[in-house]
Order: sequence, then C-alpha cells, then structure tokens
Amino acid sequence: MPQADNSRDEIDQWLGLTAQCGLDHVFGADHVSFRGGFGFDGIAQMAFLLGAHRTLKACVGVYLLALRHPTLVARQLSTISELAPGRLILGVGVGGEDRAEMWSVGVDPATRGRRTDEYLEVLAALSTGESITYDGEFTKLDSVAVIPAPEPRVPVLIGGRSNAALARAGRFADGWLGAWCSVDRFERATAVVADAAAEHDRSVAGWSHGMQLWVGVGDSKDEARGHVQPAIEAFYGVAFSAFERYTPVGTPADIADFMAPYVDAGADMLNLTPIAGNNDEGVEAIGEVKRLLSAR
Repeated sequence: MPQADNSRDEIDQWLGLTAQCGLDHVFGADHVSFRGGFGFDGIAQMAFLLGAHRTLKACVGVYLLALRHPTLVARQLSTISELAPGRLILGVGVGGEDRAEMWSVGVDPATRGRRTDEYLEVLAALSTGESITYDGEFTKLDSVAVIPAPEPRVPVLIGGRSNAALARAGRFADGWLGAWCSVDRFERATAVVADAAAEHDRSVAGWSHGMQLWVGVGDSKDEARGHVQPAIEAFYGVAFSAFERYTPVGTPADIADFMAPYVDAGADMLNLTPIAGNNDEGVEAIGEVKRLLSAR
C-alpha cells in the first residue's frame, strides 16, 4: 500500500501496476490510534481504493471491530456493496498490541474478545437487511434495520493466532487469516477452524484461508533484509528477531519458495506486504511470486 504522502497520480499508478502484474486484491490494515496516534481506518482506506480502480478487490486485514458500533459497520458494508458489489472482504481481529488504542475509544481491552463475538453476531444479523432486536452485553437494539443488504454478502475472515480466534472463525466467519505462524501451525489452525464450524453446524465449503506476512525484496537476502528489518521495527517497536523466522527475504524466487508450503497447507489468499527499494519494485516482485506459485 502506498504511503499517506503519495499523490493521487502515484496511487493510481500503483493500482494500475498491481492489476497489470496479475494481482487481484489490495490489502490494508486498520488502527484507530496506534502507538501514539498512527493508523488508517481500514474500511475508509479500502473504500477509497475500490473507488480508484474498477476491478481490483480489497481486503481489510484486519479490522478492529470491537472499537466500532456494529450498526455503523453494517452501514459501511451496505454502502460499499452498493458502489462496488462483491469486491470487499472484511478481515476482523481483536487487536490488543497497544492497549492504549482500546482505551482511546473507551473500550476496556479485557472485553475485546467478547465484544468482537457479539458485534460479529449483530453484524451478521444486520447484513440480512431484516429488522432486528438485540439485547447483549454491549449492544442494545430495538427494531433496527440497515438496508439494502449487501449483495453479494461481504465475506468475513477472522485474523489471529489464538485458539479463541480460531473458534471465532469457525463460529462466525468464512475462513481464517493467519499471520506470524509456521506452516505446521497454519495447517493445524485450519483444522481447528473446521472443527469449530462443525460444532455450530456450519459447512466450510467455499471458505478461504489466508496468510499475511511482510516480505523483504532485493537482489540478495542481505539487501532484502536491509529493507524490511527497519520497516518492521519502526512499525511494531519490537526487534526484528521476533519476526525474522516468519519474514521471507530475497528475490521473488526466494519468497515463492518460502510461501509454497503455506499454499500446500491450504492458504488460498496471500497478503504479502513488500518492502523494497520503491513501491513499484515491491508490486512487481509480488506479481512474480504469484506467477511462480501458480506455475508449480
């Protein structure tokens, strides 16, 4: 994703190159006030990009649903679906890396899991277009409707590595969005999601499981690591060593070799954030990664 100081022409060029390289999705993150105030509103960001390009799909990965009222989110999804039907995927996570971010909107971080579960239930009901009444721990609705209902329905993926996130995906969502995990953990996680879905009499047919990773792009692994290491450390405020084993670096061939086992384990959506010498080099590299993986 281009930076906030890019011009509209640069963003248009980036989107055009993304499609030209055979990539069909753009991805964005979501934070309200992260580590002192930083962030993008994930849905607003994706709405802008969907309006700037006529065919690319967009995925929020992941949206901090616990920080927003579900009726407002239902309206956002309805509006985007009217303007760009079938092109938005909503990834949802509980956040919590920065507890001050939760408090910035009056949400006790200890409640974020329960809030997310409740808001997902309310959001699913409102997304039918029917009038609902709901009396929950955090949500009180009396004959509330949001119309028109999104058509087609906006798919929801749950992000997170905890067992609670996997159970949440099986109960409420259409798949799971992994991050910072090994191939073995990814494969076991999707099995847990399927078991959780079965417990709630839900079929997993047509579900999607994704993997989100930062990647360093360069002519050598050392050069690529030099791009991605400072970017990760600046964003998360944590030493790169905590992420290194989950961060592919090098040429597109190196990155494709790293990602291939995830694809074999069932990852059908890859959200790779390329850190390269410039935006164009990053996009072109990810396009080549996709080509290499598709040719296997």
